[in-house]
Amino acid sequence: MKRSTTFFKSLLLLLSTFLLNFNQTGASISYCKKMDPAKYRPHSVKITEFGAVGDGKTLNTKAFENAIFYLNSFADKGGAELFVPAGKWLTGSFNLISHLTLSLDQDAVIIGSTNSDRWPIIDPLPSYGRGRELPGGRHKALIFGSNLTDVIITGGNGTIDGQGEIWWDRFKNKTLDFTRPHLVELMYSTEVVISNLTFINSPFWAIHPVYCSQVLIQYLTVLAPLDSPNTDAIDPDSSTNVCIEDCYISTGDDVIVIKSGWDEYGISFAHPSSNISIKRIIGQAGRGAGIAVGSEMSGGVSRIHAENLHFTNSLHGIRVKTSPGRGGYVRDLHISDVTMDNVQIAIRIAGNYGDHPDDNYDKNALPVITRITIKDVVGVNIGTAGLLEGIQGDNFSNICLVNVSFGSVKSNPPWNCSYIEGYSNLVSPELCNALNQVPDQAKGNCYDDEILEGNPQTSRASRLLSPFLNLYAL
Repeated sequence: MKRSTTFFKSLLLLLSTFLLNFNQTGASISYCKKMDPAKYRPHSVKITEFGAVGDGKTLNTKAFENAIFYLNSFADKGGAELFVPAGKWLTGSFNLISHLTLSLDQDAVIIGSTNSDRWPIIDPLPSYGRGRELPGGRHKALIFGSNLTDVIITGGNGTIDGQGEIWWDRFKNKTLDFTRPHLVELMYSTEVVISNLTFINSPFWAIHPVYCSQVLIQYLTVLAPLDSPNTDAIDPDSSTNVCIEDCYISTGDDVIVIKSGWDEYGISFAHPSSNISIKRIIGQAGRGAGIAVGSEMSGGVSRIHAENLHFTNSLHGIRVKTSPGRGGYVRDLHISDVTMDNVQIAIRIAGNYGDHPDDNYDKNALPVITRITIKDVVGVNIGTAGLLEGIQGDNFSNICLVNVSFGSVKSNPPWNCSYIEGYSNLVSPELCNALNQVPDQAKGNCYDDEILEGNPQTSRASRLLSPFLNLYAL
């Protein structure tokens, strides 16, 4: 009987996922112009032509550097492709150039060296003022670029392996000298495509476009152990016009998290993240969140549209994190069509999260958190429905929840709210009084028509699912 019940519940969850996807054929938001990962390049070379050896032991950093230096001569002739064939290609950090496609064969694996000397130290980001983990500089990403245009990193689902365990151990043992590196970091770049690849075991945040615009990230698999520290998968940071689509992610921290600088440095640098579209993501976040904003959001975050998300086995489902001293803002955030299973805290908005780069931050720099819409969400095996906690003297406002159903949750009360204002409709379990009203001007749909370009089709999945959720709770 127990096995039958488990099967029945699994069937209901699959049905819920189907229903949430059923009504997704309408118009949809996209902030990215059309970019083609298969863009034709008239010149192409293999990494083996520059002495690279794919045995997993030979260090190939110089081969990558020489190949890319050679291909730079074709930048004004339609660009070029560097092809990495099947094999295991050990390397330290290397730089990309404009008008380049880095393409990996299905059986190609680019492997990051475990020798930290092969990851040079570079300056801290101006919007952070120091390394994120330690004062001073930071290790350069395995694949790095700055001030580039028209860059494609793609392949036949080849793999980029950061061999992160050595870095995680150093973090846990407090033996790091500098902030850990990313697998891919592109700075001040535009027309960036990262697609059709597998990223595994990143030392730190895996994919970090920062100060970028026109970024398309799609068809990726990103993997790291669920207990690996700070292994966020995709972190758009002070970037605009970013599209993240059709990815499977299982990692130790946030699946996707949007950032824009840290305290006084982010406020001064003033590069917001905006116009970001996130669609069709399946993920589990270990100790992180499925989708998050912050806590480094001091340059501002706005106009974020996320839809068709499925998160399992995570600490948080949806999370906004900030604190006094951050300044900045999070506004016009729209998240819809979400399913969750085995998530400890489904929705969390926290005004008391995060550390500071130094003692020079302005304690009176309070963040503005407003116009957040979360709708058409269904979850099972949820610990706490939500923790919605603003800042005393700085209420978070215009928080709107519509069609949110978690059935029976484990915590009592299911919601905790403080210093927060907003609206709700069709929320189960019943929400806090602070949000227990319906906005007349928005007819229960909050800010859809005001904050979004286009008119996405509204899903009826949560309404359709309500009887199934009641059955699931039996």
